[in-house]
Amino acid sequence: MRLFDSHTHLNDPAFEGEIEETIKRAKEAGVEKMVVVGYDIPSSKMAVELAKKYKDVIYASVALHPHDSDKFTQEIYDDLKKLAAEPEVVAIGETGLDYYRDYSPREDQRKVFREHLKLARETDLPVIIHTRKAFADLFSILEEEMPPRKGVFHCFSGGEEEARRAVGLGFYVSFSGSLTFSKKLQRVATILPANRILIETDAPYLAPVPMRGRRNEPAFLVHTARFLAELLNCNPENIGEITYANAEELFLRF
Repeated sequence: MRLFDSHTHLNDPAFEGEIEETIKRAKEAGVEKMVVVGYDIPSSKMAVELAKKYKDVIYASVALHPHDSDKFTQEIYDDLKKLAAEPEVVAIGETGLDYYRDYSPREDQRKVFREHLKLARETDLPVIIHTRKAFADLFSILEEEMPPRKGVFHCFSGGEEEARRAVGLGFYVSFSGSLTFSKKLQRVATILPANRILIETDAPYLAPVPMRGRRNEPAFLVHTARFLAELLNCNPENIGEITYANAEELFLRF
């Protein structure tokens, strides 16, 4: 089975000193490509460095996570724009709104999300969206500030209505390991068009069943792929190919 991990954090301290071995295990599991996603300036820089080192396996995205929106400055915007010009960068993200944790004031989150959408328009890159308990505001901002190349709702946490609206706006919907233990997400997966579905690990978080409780890693993507295939009553290899092609279409064909 050939797989594309559309969202992982090998730039997280959880993988310090183990990146080489982690990539080896991913390849052995069939994961041929992955997007390492930035969440602040240091992690975005590391994502780019990893993409340069592991060319054609790792790709990078750059952003300031909504949790840290209160730290956003013009200097950070300029740094992200400079990083986004690197050929290894395929997206702006993860960015969005998180009203579940509320680590930054909501007003700051909305402002900084708009700044990231502006950056996506300026760089002609898709966006990787993080949203929790904030779909109404997020959709409203998207409709006002829509990036031309759209993007993906990563680690999707909404219901059927939100999924249909995301797809209607031209976005992909990505499922993490949460799909293997969330009945709500399982219902969502069954109503989406196949050409709008991505899969991811969000490693080191949200390991799928049967690895739940362990540090997640790209190699575990195979479990989410197999679960999705069973859910949709199709061949796992087909799910691998469909989601691989979808990720390539979003991140690599431009």
